[in-house]
Amino acid sequence: MTDAARLADVVVIGAGQAGLAAGYYLRRAGADFVILDAQQTPGGAWQHAWPSLRLFSPAQYSSLPGRMMPIPADGGYPDAAHVVAYLTDYEQRYRLPIVRPAAVQAVRRAGDRLAVESSAGTWRARIVVSATGTWWRPYVPHYPGIGDFRGEQLHTSGYRGPEPFHGRRVLVVGGGNSAAQILAELSQVAQTTWATLRPPRLLPDEIDGRALFDLATRRHRAAQTGERVEGIGDLGDIVAVAPVREARDRGALKAEPMFSHITPDGVAWADGSTAACDAIVWCTGFRPALAHLAPLRLRGPGGVIGTDGTRALAEPRLHLLGYGDWTGPASATLIGAGRTARQLAAEVIAQL
Repeated sequence: MTDAARLADVVVIGAGQAGLAAGYYLRRAGADFVILDAQQTPGGAWQHAWPSLRLFSPAQYSSLPGRMMPIPADGGYPDAAHVVAYLTDYEQRYRLPIVRPAAVQAVRRAGDRLAVESSAGTWRARIVVSATGTWWRPYVPHYPGIGDFRGEQLHTSGYRGPEPFHGRRVLVVGGGNSAAQILAELSQVAQTTWATLRPPRLLPDEIDGRALFDLATRRHRAAQTGERVEGIGDLGDIVAVAPVREARDRGALKAEPMFSHITPDGVAWADGSTAACDAIVWCTGFRPALAHLAPLRLRGPGGVIGTDGTRALAEPRLHLLGYGDWTGPASATLIGAGRTARQLAAEVIAQL
């Protein structure tokens, strides 16, 4: 492929849920675009998640634009494999122009275009849409003694299921949905301890991703007018999917306050109490995977790129999609990414 052949009006980086949603609307608009994906196979980050991970919403409320997600055979909330199958079908159904594997190393200014440098070559684009998500940048907080622990440590992104932990003592750290779901299944095969910064709060059983998306949308709109509305955090932190409800009902979701430091054999609290463990599972979240944008020098305080909607304030040829509420209400979710992508595509076409 020659350099001249690598010209495109729009380059989308990432073929996960956000990148595919952007591709759907760009294709509908007749745009000249390509999607570069670092993965060998379809499915985005979902293909690397642990098998029992469940979405927070039914399939009909977890769909990308144009194609309803099929209802799982068990009628419950979709698991990770179901989402991978759906995303695979989605990109094939709409014949999205995806190049893989094409790991993007850098985006640089190149005159009136942006140069997107990848393992499959360089593309020069009038507009770049970054949709790399957060999975590839797991976050583990530093605690005194973390390097002295003699057991196993892993992050949510490296967890693959409960089998390796049978009969072991496992500490789960974090008060969110991933921690609750992982603790729910580990507590059936291991001796578990749960440490959280604040007491975990389960949302009412009837609250799922549908209500969470509506809340995020209302809060985003209110913020634009200086108002305040009830946020998700006002209701709780954890969606009570079936495995979490089952663990709650058998009393397995008891949490301890966060420890003060880590010892070679476990953790310790400021009051002198300790807990021994063989493994620590850090369910402590992710950060935006934005290293490829470093040459543009756009990051502000906290490492976040300032945006107006999805458009970077300091580089209007760049859009960001799927990183969280700062790039669109609930844009890190399937349904939220789709709705934000529609607005993004309309703005991109107007720019072109």
